[in-house]
Amino acid sequence: MTTPYRPDRRSLLAFGAGAAVSSFVALGDALAQTAPAPHERRIGDEAAHTRFDEIPDLQMMGAEQIAMLIYPGFTALDLVGPHYMFASMMGATVHLVTTGQDLAPVPSDLGLAIQPTVTLQDCPAELDILFAPGGLAGTLEVMKDQRAMAFMADRGARARHITSVCTGSLVLGQAGLLKGRRATSHWAAIHVLDAFGATAVHERVVTDGPVTTGAGVSAGLDFGLALIARLRGVNYAKAIQLQAEYAPEPPFQAGTLATAPPDVASAMAGMLAPFEGQVRAIARPL
Repeated sequence: MTTPYRPDRRSLLAFGAGAAVSSFVALGDALAQTAPAPHERRIGDEAAHTRFDEIPDLQMMGAEQIAMLIYPGFTALDLVGPHYMFASMMGATVHLVTTGQDLAPVPSDLGLAIQPTVTLQDCPAELDILFAPGGLAGTLEVMKDQRAMAFMADRGARARHITSVCTGSLVLGQAGLLKGRRATSHWAAIHVLDAFGATAVHERVVTDGPVTTGAGVSAGLDFGLALIARLRGVNYAKAIQLQAEYAPEPPFQAGTLATAPPDVASAMAGMLAPFEGQVRAIARPL
């Protein structure tokens, strides 16, 4: 089995834990002869850790097993935003699960390739989070991939949290994981959620029981923070938000059909209109 990805968390959060502090001190001694004495650095780190750990509604350490599906033609930002949030949780293990037969890099819809860490068959069976990113043509293709859908159905039957961002909700739906649930998706796909027995909700992040779905692309950042709050507490999520300096100030108010200029909204809606019909043609009968 391939060794799962264990991120190197270069942050105050990482330096706060005892084991991480010891490793950091040893590394510092090796790299910087002029650095302060180890015990001096350790005192500062431990003090910061103590202050952080005393904040209410915060669980610093965990052992979550997280599987994030990647397939040719996925939208990179659907994955990368939540991945940053999940991988920043101390103690969590993130598996980047490829639909391919080997661990070759998987190209996104715009050409950015991501290196997977595990294949479908080698991914752990028991998961805290199962996640699917979206896309357009790539999503349609993975919905027709029987191996991938069997994997999602199997892992989703036991996962504590079944999740997606953007049209990744269609992947969940095709795997039979959305029936009877409230869910959201990208605005170009939200109206087709009924094909999977789901109730469409026009919100940024929607949680219904074990299912949490995020709206289009950039909603993955909000989605990630919302899920961290459920797993580790609101203040842990706020700490990750601060670490990411996530304080959005978009230069334009055009992120939804309602706020975009009518001519822009109309043109974009027309360009993406065929997608709904393509999804319905692939959707499995309920």
